[in-house]
Amino acid sequence: MPDAFLGIDLGTSSVKALVVDGDGQVKGTGGAEYPVVRPRPGWAEQDPDAWWAATVDAVQQAVGWSGGGTTIAGIGFSGQMHGAVFIGENDRPLYPAVIWADGRAVKQAAAITDIVGAERLIEIAGSPVVTGFMAATAAWMRDEKSSVWWRTKRMLSPKDEIRRRITGTVATDPGDGSATLLFDARWRNWSPTLLDAVEAPSIILPQVKPSGAVVGEITAEAADQLQIAAGTAVVTGTGDAPSGLLGAGIVDPETMLLSLSTGAQVMVPDEAFRPDPAGRTHAWCAALEPGAGHPGWYQMGATLVAGMALRWLRDEMLQMPAAGAYERMTGWAARSPVGARGLLFLPYLVGERTPHMDARARGAFLGLAAHHDHGDIVRAVMEGVTFACRDAYFALEETGVAPQRIVLAGGGARSPLWRQMVADVFGLPVHALATTDQAAMGAALLAAVGVRGLDAVATAQAWARYGAVHEPDPGQHARYSEVYEMFREAYAPVVGISHRLSDWLAGTIDTRVQPRPIKRRG
Repeated sequence: MPDAFLGIDLGTSSVKALVVDGDGQVKGTGGAEYPVVRPRPGWAEQDPDAWWAATVDAVQQAVGWSGGGTTIAGIGFSGQMHGAVFIGENDRPLYPAVIWADGRAVKQAAAITDIVGAERLIEIAGSPVVTGFMAATAAWMRDEKSSVWWRTKRMLSPKDEIRRRITGTVATDPGDGSATLLFDARWRNWSPTLLDAVEAPSIILPQVKPSGAVVGEITAEAADQLQIAAGTAVVTGTGDAPSGLLGAGIVDPETMLLSLSTGAQVMVPDEAFRPDPAGRTHAWCAALEPGAGHPGWYQMGATLVAGMALRWLRDEMLQMPAAGAYERMTGWAARSPVGARGLLFLPYLVGERTPHMDARARGAFLGLAAHHDHGDIVRAVMEGVTFACRDAYFALEETGVAPQRIVLAGGGARSPLWRQMVADVFGLPVHALATTDQAAMGAALLAAVGVRGLDAVATAQAWARYGAVHEPDPGQHARYSEVYEMFREAYAPVVGISHRLSDWLAGTIDTRVQPRPIKRRG
């Protein structure tokens, strides 16, 4: 029977599973959703048990679709970065997982920066610390939920918790480790300086292993649930950003990955550790171990809201059933011209990272008028997200990044309208990945590398497959450049009101704002 490899990507809104053969051909796919729970405004939590149930469902789908003649030879992982799972004595979570979109730890992020020093923090970690990162969340738990903090025996990133449930072993990799902001990205291990700043004992953090290292085998109990043979080799895996680079076949600085998923990232590989002294971007460890022709780091600009904005529009504003909704919405948007007939959207629904690093920024529609229809609103949301990605890219450009092309990935890459919009806004050719589940593909690739000893760079280049190229239209690029300048100028006057509203809400939350139940839509 031919060997295949299973890649599991634990995303923010869903888990995706791919079964991939030794030539990089997808043989089976699966997916299952779970909610983000927001018990208070600005908070973002998830239930690790919901992750596990969805993982079981997604893997069963992928293995089932791959057919009975396929043997899974190895399993790799990818996952949403920055989040924290607090595990107690009985190997059960003590508290809901606090994920990257959480905004509760603003005070703690500032305190860590003051203790370490902003410049020194970036020198060590390659990034400033912001709320939603494990370092800030751990400090918040120490300050606000000490009964949980002192009972914590393990503190894990999301994908490491799922792998622990599959193998019973605990580990992490440099890619996920560096995104915690408790990590020395240059030396690729936990930083005593940053651990001391958070007062986190090193014993609660997992041992660091290479992303493609075999760290365990699937247990009999997990094998029964996942319908995979017990004893199947499992590799460490990595965070969804570095896994996405690998799964997209991007292993040189000439190509930039733009991933439009729940959030969005612009990423370029780097053979050296080069943090941005201004702290606008992130320099973190890649899935590859450093070496000649193997970029061990990457430069990233991250924006918090991409597909999340369309999902918010679908669920909360338009209240549409999920089936076929995005196709209808982008069809409406296609009938609206560049600039959405004078409507501008700032997509800061949960704050912003690159280049502003402002957890209290909030979104806005500007120029809203009676002539605007639902197509204008959808287009403005798509354009606002794309402008935010261009903002992140602008910060990378100022650090010396100069890619010649863009590979577009994530759920947003499925839209021909969005692909052309990206080409026109950036003024660069856009190559769409043939598979939009690039992080799961990267996870499967790491399994093949670890189990079969393949070269990661050569395998990534061989496995990557792209669709048609979208060339930028010079006229549309010129028009978008005008609108983009207004987008950039809009941030400063809007952010002051955002902060005042955030302060006002914080002062009323305990007496007036009640948590809303999670709505599940079809």
